[in-house]
Amino acid sequence: MKNLLALAAAAEAAETPTGLIIFLVALALFVILIVSNLKVVPQSQSFVIERLGTYLTTWRAGMHVKIPFMDRIGKQVSLKEQVVDFPPQPVITKDNVTMQIDTIVFYQVTDPKLYAYGVEYPLSAIENLTATTLRNIIGELELDHTLTSRDTINSQVRAILDEATDPWGIKVNRVELKNILPPREIQDAMEKQMKAERERRESILRAEGDKASRVLVAEGQKESQILQAQGEKEAAILRAEAVRETKIREAEGEAEAIATLQEANAKAIELINRANPGEGYLTIQRLLALEQVSKGQATKLIIPSDLQGIAGLVGAIGEISK
Repeated sequence: MKNLLALAAAAEAAETPTGLIIFLVALALFVILIVSNLKVVPQSQSFVIERLGTYLTTWRAGMHVKIPFMDRIGKQVSLKEQVVDFPPQPVITKDNVTMQIDTIVFYQVTDPKLYAYGVEYPLSAIENLTATTLRNIIGELELDHTLTSRDTINSQVRAILDEATDPWGIKVNRVELKNILPPREIQDAMEKQMKAERERRESILRAEGDKASRVLVAEGQKESQILQAQGEKEAAILRAEAVRETKIREAEGEAEAIATLQEANAKAIELINRANPGEGYLTIQRLLALEQVSKGQATKLIIPSDLQGIAGLVGAIGEISK
C-alpha cells in the first residue's frame, strides 16, 4: 500500500521535469524490487523460507514470490541422491587385528525442514556415526569373518544409519565397504595362502585334465576295438552266409543231378521192361554188378545163390555172345 501511495505522489510531482525524473527512478526501483523477489525453484530442489528469522514454508519446484525485507531463503536443499566417500577409519576386530576401512554412503534428503534445522553439519554427523557403527559391528567379528561378510556388514550399517538419520530428514539408501585393509604382515600371509591355493587348484585342474585325456584315449581305443569286432563279426557272418549259400547251391545241383540220373535210370528200366529182356541179359547184368563189387576194397565176396555155377554162367555168356 505504501508503495502505491508513493507512486501516486510521484505521479503528481511528475508534472515538472524534476518530478518526472523522480517518478521514473521510483518506477525502476519498484520493478527491480519486484523482479528481485521473484524466485524460480529448479527441479529436484527445495527452498526453506524464513520470515523474520522463523521457519515459514518450503518451496518446491516452480515460481514463487517472497515479501521484500521480511522473507529470506534460509537454505537451498538438493533432493537428489548423493554419494559421500569417507576416508579410511581404523577398526579393531574381535581377535585384536587393526584394519583400515573406508566406506561409501548413498543418502537422500527427504525432509528439507529437518535437514535445515535438525543437525548443524549433516555430513560430519553421518561420517562420525558411520565410524562408530563400524567399530561396534566389526568389534564382534574375527578377521576371517570380517573379510567374508561384507554384505552383512553393509546391511547392518545401513539399517543403523537410516534409523539414526531420520530426525535429520535424511534417508540412507545404501552403504558400501570400499576397502578393507588389514596390516601389512597379514596381507603378506594372505597373499601366500592365496598363492598356495591357486597352485593347489592348478595341480588339481592339471590332474583332472590328464585324467580326462586318458579317459578319452581309453574310450577311443575301446570304441575302435568295438568297431573292429563288429566289422569282424559282420565279415564272419557274410563269409558264413556265402559258405551256406555255396553249399545250398551245391546240394541243389547234386539233388538235380541225382534226380536226373534217377529219371534216366527209370526211363532205362522202363525201356528194358518194354523190351521184355531174356534171362541171359539179366544174367549179364548180374555179372557186371558182381564185377563192380569185386573192384571194391572188401576182402570177402558173397556170390548170389541163384547163380547155377560157373559152368552155367559161362554157358550163358556163350549163348549171349552168339
